[in-house]
Amino acid sequence: MKDTKKTGVPERQVGIVDPLGANSEIGRKLKQYYDELVSDEVPDRFAQLLAQLDQVEPGRKKD
Repeated sequence: MKDTKKTGVPERQVGIVDPLGANSEIGRKLKQYYDELVSDEVPDRFAQLLAQLDQVEPGRKKD
């Protein structure tokens, strides 16, 4: 993204008022991090541990 020489704001955002200001960038980064996190696969060892836990606590209600 190119910055404009006058405002230092990326060109695609010139003239657009962002009501959240700097918080918008934080929100975008958090969403990006969350999206990456939920798309990762559960490691095999972790899945095995969860299965063992289910066997030990069979009466526990699942969410």
